Amino acid sequence: MNALTLVIASACILIIAYRLYGSFLATKVLVARRDAVTPAVRLNDGKDYVPTNKWVVFGHHFAAIAGAGPLIGPVLAAQFGYLPSALWILIGAVLGGAVHDMVVLFASIRHDGKSLSEIAKDEVGPLTGVATGIAVLFIVIIAMSGLAIVVVNALFNNPWGVFTIAMTIPIAIFIGIYMKYLRPGKVGEASAIGVLLVILAVLAGPYVKNSAFAGWFTYSAQTIKIMLPLYGFAAAALPVWLLLAPRDYLSSYMKIGTILALAFGIIVVHPQIQMPAVTEFVKGGGPIIPGKVFPFLFITIACGAISGFHALVGSGTTPKLLQNEEDIKLVGYGGMLVEAFVAIMALIAATALHPGDYFAINTTPEVFAKLNMQVVDLPVLSKLVGEDVAGRPGGAVSLAVGMASIFASIPGLKGLMAYWYQFAIMFEALFILTTIDAGTRVARYIAQDFLAPLIKPLKNNNSIPVTVVMSALVSFAWGYLLYGGDIKTIWPVFGVSNQLLAMLALAIGTTLILKKSAKRIYALTTFLPMCFMVTSTMSAGYLSLMNNYLPKGLWVPAVLIIIMMALAVIIIADSLTKWLGILKNPQTPIGQRWDQVA
Repeated sequence: MNALTLVIASACILIIAYRLYGSFLATKVLVARRDAVTPAVRLNDGKDYVPTNKWVVFGHHFAAIAGAGPLIGPVLAAQFGYLPSALWILIGAVLGGAVHDMVVLFASIRHDGKSLSEIAKDEVGPLTGVATGIAVLFIVIIAMSGLAIVVVNALFNNPWGVFTIAMTIPIAIFIGIYMKYLRPGKVGEASAIGVLLVILAVLAGPYVKNSAFAGWFTYSAQTIKIMLPLYGFAAAALPVWLLLAPRDYLSSYMKIGTILALAFGIIVVHPQIQMPAVTEFVKGGGPIIPGKVFPFLFITIACGAISGFHALVGSGTTPKLLQNEEDIKLVGYGGMLVEAFVAIMALIAATALHPGDYFAINTTPEVFAKLNMQVVDLPVLSKLVGEDVAGRPGGAVSLAVGMASIFASIPGLKGLMAYWYQFAIMFEALFILTTIDAGTRVARYIAQDFLAPLIKPLKNNNSIPVTVVMSALVSFAWGYLLYGGDIKTIWPVFGVSNQLLAMLALAIGTTLILKKSAKRIYALTTFLPMCFMVTSTMSAGYLSLMNNYLPKGLWVPAVLIIIMMALAVIIIADSLTKWLGILKNPQTPIGQRWDQVA
């Protein structure tokens, strides 16, 4: 299959969905209003609640939600062939993921920017509120470690990549100061300067790599596992305008620009997708994903189609920044569709590699030797990018090689493949790190909301000691899992827990729509995708336990999955009781409708 056909078809489907289904959700189901006063305006404190330009919010939100999932998930799921992944990314994002993101963001805005657990407590009941709070704390910690492990595998012993990523931090701080104090309101000007500085950091990479300073940026995997939680702590503790928002904003447009450049490269090069539409591994026995296409495809692709982690951002930082309710269509629904397009691009980049090269990169040499496959272009590709890329599982390296190969195939650019490879590594790491910094900050909000009834000082969001202590605690928690784990132990747990949270968020959204929407039938927009998530995710969790974790004595991931599945059962059962009570009530709807809010 020609990759260009898949790019055009995907873009058309996503654009039509945004125009039609996104508008239906915004105007009919949720009734977003331009004249409604948002929490960012009403509770403006200059620190967490800050009215912000909608494009800056979009940039921050997209960067925060688009972490490793849309890049790594589709690459790993390519084990099953390109067709199952492409279908799920498009169907799942349009009917599930974008709906999930938009409903959660709207609900949080209508609840003063509260977290998902607080919304659950208010709208469903105290049992679901407590269970959701515990689930979210577990999930966000697992998610941070799952995302960070991909960065570790991409950056260890890579001074060029580490230098480029390190430079984005002072660049972001400079742009934050620039937009707040030096040139307020000059968003386009700040963007141009920031993007130029990031590109210069990429171009300076080879000089650093070959200089006496290379040792300053060369670290082992274990050292990077320590550095990443320290960065997460700093991002969570500093004011949002100083590091998190400008860094996410800049990296977001770098990400979108790179994806558009990749789409352009595909148009020019017309690469063929070399992976079969469906491989023999759909029946199980694959070297990357230990299970059949159902249900493991869905927990592997994760964020590229639907992600519970997005609920943490949508009820965390974003609702505290958005200054107009009508912008939830752009930020919530549109942000997820752009992420789906990123996932399609990642899938194409990976499947454009010869299957033998793909599996050689994404498995250890010992595992690859048992597959009876032969590498084709891998020795040449390794030479062109300047490092041996075989035996680097996790998806990041195969994606970078695939992207670099497409870029280098453009006439006149072949000699720049090493630059394209490192640019792709930076592109992936920025995707992930922006999720880590936002996710750590969101985890701080969630932990404070959850523990505040027991520890009164935690209610003070403006307290510097509280901010520092809670940021340190959540950073240590996910850093601990990261330090002792690898891609095989962390990613499946992340996939299951992430999809379970999406299921819980859709259940809470169903309750809200039943109570507040003008027509109760609109609740099907969240109820139907929730039912699919219940089936696929609970199946994946059970099979992971019985066939992988318990037989191998992997007790930590096993216990985490058991806890998450138990919490999911509690929340679904409590929600079902709530729904039956609402449906028996002749009043339609219960309480004040969304379109009647003053």
